Amino acid sequence: MTTSHPHEPHGAGLGQRLNWLRAGVLGANDGIVSVASLVVGVAGATTDNAALLIAGLAGLIGGAISMALGEYVSVSSQRDSETALIAKEREELRTMPDEELLELAGLYRARGLSPETAHQVAVELTAHDALAAHLEVELGIDQDDLVNPWHAALSSAISFTCGALLPLLAILLPPPAWRVPVTFAAVLIALAVTGVISARIGGSTPVRASVRLVIGGALALLATWLIGTLLGTAGVA
Repeated sequence: MTTSHPHEPHGAGLGQRLNWLRAGVLGANDGIVSVASLVVGVAGATTDNAALLIAGLAGLIGGAISMALGEYVSVSSQRDSETALIAKEREELRTMPDEELLELAGLYRARGLSPETAHQVAVELTAHDALAAHLEVELGIDQDDLVNPWHAALSSAISFTCGALLPLLAILLPPPAWRVPVTFAAVLIALAVTGVISARIGGSTPVRASVRLVIGGALALLATWLIGTLLGTAGVA
C-alpha cells in the first residue's frame, strides 16, 4: 500500500493555482507599468495634484475594469470549451463504450505501458469512473476543477489595482521636484521584484526576466515623460 506525503503537490488543481498566481503577478505588473506611464506623462506636463490624481485614478479604474472584462471573456470561452468537451466525451462513453475502452488502453500504451497492463488499467479505471479517466488522460481536464471566470476576473482586477497603487502613491506623495525620480525608482524596483517572482513560478532565470521588465518599464516611463514634457512646454509657449 502506498501513501502520499502531506506536503507533496498532489492536490487537485495545482497547475491551475500556479496559473492564477502567475496571472496575478502579470496583472500587477500591467498595473504598475500602465498607470506609472500615465502619471509620469502627466507629471511631465504639469505639477497639479488634481490632474495627477484624476489621471492616476482614471488609469487605475479603467485598467482594472478592462483587465477583469478581458479575463472574464477569455476564461468563459475556455470553460465553455471544456464543458462542451465533457459533454461530447460523456455521449461517446454512452453510445460506444467498447471503442472508448480500446481508446483509453491505447493512450496508456502510448505512455509506455505494456498492452496487457494498459488494458487492465483501462478496464479498472473505466469501472471506477470512465468519464474522469478519459478526461484526464485524453483531454487533461478535471471536471471537478473547471476554471471559474468570476474568480479570474476578480483576481485580475485586484492584482492590477494593487500594482497601480504603487505609482499613484509614488507620484502624489513626494514634493514636486522628487515625484518623477521617486516614481521611476519605485516602479523599476517593483518590476524587478515581479520579474523574480514570475520567473520563480515559471521556473525560468530570474535575472533575465527582471532585466527584461526593468528595461521595458524604463523605456515606457521615459517615453511618456518626454511626451508629457514636450506637450507641457508647447502648452506654456
